[in-house]
Amino acid sequence: MENEKILVINPGSTSTKIAVYKGECSQWSESIPHSLEELSNYTCIYDQLEMRKSLIQNCLEKHGEAMESFAAVAARGGNMPAVHAGAYEVNDYMVNFLHYTPGDQHASNMASQLALDLASPQGIKAYTYDAVTVDELLPVAAMTGLKGIPRQARGHNLNTRAAALTFCKNHDLNYADTNMIVAHLGGGITINLHSEGRMIDMVMDQEGPFSPERAGGLPTYTVVDMAYSGKYTREELMKRLQRTGGLISYFGTSDLREVEKLIENGDEEAAFVEEGMALAIAKSIAKLAPTVEGKVDYIILTGGLAHSKRLTDLIQKKIAFLAPVAILPGENEMQALAEGILRVLRKEETAHILQP
Repeated sequence: MENEKILVINPGSTSTKIAVYKGECSQWSESIPHSLEELSNYTCIYDQLEMRKSLIQNCLEKHGEAMESFAAVAARGGNMPAVHAGAYEVNDYMVNFLHYTPGDQHASNMASQLALDLASPQGIKAYTYDAVTVDELLPVAAMTGLKGIPRQARGHNLNTRAAALTFCKNHDLNYADTNMIVAHLGGGITINLHSEGRMIDMVMDQEGPFSPERAGGLPTYTVVDMAYSGKYTREELMKRLQRTGGLISYFGTSDLREVEKLIENGDEEAAFVEEGMALAIAKSIAKLAPTVEGKVDYIILTGGLAHSKRLTDLIQKKIAFLAPVAILPGENEMQALAEGILRVLRKEETAHILQP
């Protein structure tokens, strides 16, 4: 049997997740925590590179893993330029772009460099898969009402596409022949439409439903008034929209379980807000249906919030008229990365090359 052992690397804001897979099977995984005190020693995110690499190497050594035993390294895709869905081989252009000119600052931008540094001395290839910047929008779906400002596709592509592929595999469906709307329900919520094997339309977190942390789509003129009110700096306003909006703005917590405890104790406002979030999610799902003239085969709810039966029941009640609804809870990023690169190793997919 050919070597199908894959090292998976997924840096986050306060942790670095690593896992080892053999084929589709996880051998072990660890989440290495990084305290705020530890991270405060670094001026910018990329300064953490050597620290995180050293911790990964120590973890591999603890588990008795030698880098030469791996067939490939799979890295979380960072804020690259717009890319296609699927795998990209990590190269110098990719790591330089993510270091010096990324679309946004996030710890995932280090993943490609970490993977390349660990893989290249052993002659092993490193890959990313379904980066946040996958953009396969139909040109007409990218239009807006202000010339020169097109919509851009940014979302939870790794988890949503993995959910779509898993659903098709489990139900003996051809992904390329199935129209699916997949909603990732997490701290931020993004929704995309899969048709003819591509993600041809989507609703981003800045234009869609509010979520535990995000304010979602807001009345534009009111936001302009807020921006020019003199009450906020740009950073303060962005924090209010991105990190302290949604459930946090109502209840001071992003944990839906705490909100649902309030509901269980008779809190009418909490019940009202959760129903409002469910309605906003359902409306955003329905918003994508016209792109395929209403021919939606399935709707999939995934992400951490999909563990909530109360929330998914509310959403299903409001959207089941459109298509059957399936629940695939969880954020299975590590598994999705491993399975994506496994398809490359098995020559079921060909990795793209990012070029200037």
